[in-house]
Amino acid sequence: MIRLNVGAVAEIAVLGAHCDDIAIGMGATLLTLARAHPGLRVRALVLSGGGTARADEETLALDAFCPGADVDLTVLDLPDGRAPAHWDRIKNELNTFRARIDPDLVFAPQRGDAHQDHRLLAELVPTEFRDHLVLGYEILKWESDTPAPNFYHRLTAELTEEKSRLLLKHYPSQSHRDWFDEQAFTGLTRLRGVQCHTAHAEAFVLDKAVIDFGGS
Repeated sequence: MIRLNVGAVAEIAVLGAHCDDIAIGMGATLLTLARAHPGLRVRALVLSGGGTARADEETLALDAFCPGADVDLTVLDLPDGRAPAHWDRIKNELNTFRARIDPDLVFAPQRGDAHQDHRLLAELVPTEFRDHLVLGYEILKWESDTPAPNFYHRLTAELTEEKSRLLLKHYPSQSHRDWFDEQAFTGLTRLRGVQCHTAHAEAFVLDKAVIDFGGS
């Protein structure tokens, strides 16, 4: 197992199909990045939920998950579950989003996600962010689409607990879901922790990366 250090991070792009996707997939990683890089610019795009209470939840949640960061969130009003029917608009929105930022890291759903909205976004993100490191996060849900990740971010038990607490606090609209609870969230991070020899971890899928050994 090899440890990589990303160095200084000034700006990240985080993309989700629905309000809560980003926080579920990488909430602890957001907390870590925001605290490790004061003044971090977080540029976020969510495809659905615009104009509803879910967008309000997302605004408050991202502020909590990115303490001290400069958060710029856009929540679109695409219908939940219908992303493939709006391919052109999503592609155009991604192009507009990409044109106004230059992130050091990009986070989006992983390509093998069974939900059509997540999967389409995952497929389109690399077509706009062609020269960036794109990490695909996993979204816990009822589908049996849990990936085989190859990139891990180690977490302390305290950070894992903070992630769960913030999820439950800021997304009350999801409390009725049978998988939306602390045991489910910490169970997945514990599993990922076992896979990288630590207590807990968030895991990502990395499709492609370029390595620079210097002198090239």
